[in-house]
Amino acid sequence: MWGVKVGVPRPPWQAGENFKPKDARNSDAFFRAGRIVSCFVRPVAYLEIRDLQTHFKKRVGSLLSSHVETIRAVDGVNLSIEKGEILGLVGESGCGKSTLSRTIMQLLRPTAGSIVLNGEFLGQLSPSEVRKRRLDFQMVFQDPYASLNPRMTVFSTLAEAIKQRHPGVGGADLSARVAKLMETVGLDPRFQKKYPHEFSGGQRQRIAIARALAPEPKLVIADEPVSALDVSIQSQILNLLKKLRAELGLTMIFITHDLGVVRYLADRIVVMYKGKIVEEGEAEALFADPQNAYTKKLLAAIPKLKASA
Repeated sequence: MWGVKVGVPRPPWQAGENFKPKDARNSDAFFRAGRIVSCFVRPVAYLEIRDLQTHFKKRVGSLLSSHVETIRAVDGVNLSIEKGEILGLVGESGCGKSTLSRTIMQLLRPTAGSIVLNGEFLGQLSPSEVRKRRLDFQMVFQDPYASLNPRMTVFSTLAEAIKQRHPGVGGADLSARVAKLMETVGLDPRFQKKYPHEFSGGQRQRIAIARALAPEPKLVIADEPVSALDVSIQSQILNLLKKLRAELGLTMIFITHDLGVVRYLADRIVVMYKGKIVEEGEAEALFADPQNAYTKKLLAAIPKLKASA
């Protein structure tokens, strides 16, 4: 079967502008243009990111002589993530990983580029439409204690999230859903009336994961979810995420600076440096034969145990 591979063209509109059918093509046809043209049309990836840019303005200098600099936190990122895949996003602190995740979540609006989730352009949605659409993509933050409301019990936190997807549920049905969700992440349902400060760090992260799962999302973005945890607890959370992917069919972006962690969990790894993607590939292939100099430095920085004489 013969086919011609063509590059993905940039959209003729900018972030924040209204996309209309007259803008040359509809979303489905637009992204098919970047695939192999053959008798069988290859389906679009679940998440498509094209030429994504998130820039910030910063005033520098003295009061009398100052100027504005542009910080290119995310600078032309292109990514495709298939349904059910775990993508590891790695890089040093300040490389733009968290800004990228918040831009995907629409917590930050992009300067330019496009984010397409399951065929829908997220940048074209209004704030109210984004809130509704966000039920399908949730985030687990690095610090669960900061992201959980200290005034709400575990039951209240999870019940609130469940009711976003199922507003009519209540009573015994809601209690059963909360209990099942706690069991899914390895927590005893008897603790559902406790507050976040009454749990350990690992338990709080399990609560944060349960809250992310409560609206029944298809995509979960985990931003450094184990970096603040002890090594033994890290392994428990990583095993939990693997189990959830297998049981629920989740698509996941796992953000970390720890290559050892991401090698264990991810199917594919993307390396980010100064706002750009410098290398990507299958996890084992990238570890075996890194191509970019920065990737080689990251791999060389992994601690290794030397055998005693």
